[in-house]
Amino acid sequence: MTANIRRASARFADRAPGRATHHAFSFGQHYDPEHASFGPMVCHDDHLLGSGQGFEQHRHADLEIVSWVVSGALTHGDETGGSETVVEPGSVAVLSAGSGVAHAEHASPDGPTRFVQVWLTPDAPGTTPSYDVVPVALPRNELVVVAAGDGAAAVPARVGVAGATFSVARLDEGTVLALPDAPLVHVFVATGALVRSSLAEPLSAGDALMLTDETGRSVTAAVPTELLVWTFAG
Repeated sequence: MTANIRRASARFADRAPGRATHHAFSFGQHYDPEHASFGPMVCHDDHLLGSGQGFEQHRHADLEIVSWVVSGALTHGDETGGSETVVEPGSVAVLSAGSGVAHAEHASPDGPTRFVQVWLTPDAPGTTPSYDVVPVALPRNELVVVAAGDGAAAVPARVGVAGATFSVARLDEGTVLALPDAPLVHVFVATGALVRSSLAEPLSAGDALMLTDETGRSVTAAVPTELLVWTFAG
């Protein structure tokens, strides 16, 4: 049983004109064998894009790519068909890259955009690429499932990883949230902060808590806070 913290300041940073990215795991020229993945999660990136800035068309294959906009709006276009899509806070976007697809992502021209993107290794390689954006109702002070793998009950969006679940909680100051019991739990503080607990020192925006075989754990919001929580069956 373990509880590990990955501080925002410890993440690998990449900067380019108009954008900044913080990587939780080894990425590109950044390599650390102790931070290569967490279950099927092989990438957990925190992106900040300037107005109209972003990533020109590039290609992916055999990845489940899940994006959550924290602030601003993200425009997305790819080869799966249809027009350019705008992703706003409160909607989850899932790109199943499958056999291969090129896409581009940019902040809207109206202002900067911050979004968190997770890459998962899918259960089945070579599937037909697809893209979906689903709005999610997020009542405050509840952990709401927004995407999950096959076999889960009805959820807003699907990812091609059995036993994977992505949930979001928007907490008021002082709210205590019970974390899911699962072999692997990844908690990311998108905004706000958590108070000190039996698990850890206080956590601030950009920090992550990774639990392995821990049960019966809870966190408390120090201020209004948005948490992004992934669980994996093992």
